[in-house]
Amino acid sequence: MLTQDQSAFTRYGIAPNDLLWVGRPATGIRFTRADLFALPFSLMWCGFAIFWEALAFRSGAPFFFRLWGIPFVAIGLYMVGGRFFWDAYRRSKTRYGITFDSALIIHEGGGGSIERVYLPAVQTVGLELSEDGSGTITFGEGVRSGWLSAQPWGSPNGRIVPAFYKVPDARGVYELCAKAQRPR
Repeated sequence: MLTQDQSAFTRYGIAPNDLLWVGRPATGIRFTRADLFALPFSLMWCGFAIFWEALAFRSGAPFFFRLWGIPFVAIGLYMVGGRFFWDAYRRSKTRYGITFDSALIIHEGGGGSIERVYLPAVQTVGLELSEDGSGTITFGEGVRSGWLSAQPWGSPNGRIVPAFYKVPDARGVYELCAKAQRPR
């Protein structure tokens, strides 16, 4: 009997017996160290945008000025709270898998997509551990995607690398990746 995670891979032609490991990222709302810096900026942005809108409506400003602030309020609301819900939704629709030579990332919803990382060709596999043993595994050099790191600023090659985000038993998964990275 296939698990739900395994059946997600069969839709893309991956046989269940080819999968050495399947998993998914931690679910729910998660905060990162980057949020310590992002939240104060987000609150200032959103507060100013709401202040602008309130002032525009109270002062009877022309229609254009009232309309101008709406996208800034929407962006501010997303930065303050919406991004956490979007991240939780995306992680709930993500599956990870490892075969004898590849790391697989499936994003379900919106038609779905699969990303295959051929591990023997990857020079760097990184591991970032949390205290509880969960962690993030990156495949290659560059920046991970995310709200603050989505822009390749400061990245040595300007590319966003694939990663397994917030997986339980990250060290064990990392060791499977290292094993699959070795040529046969």
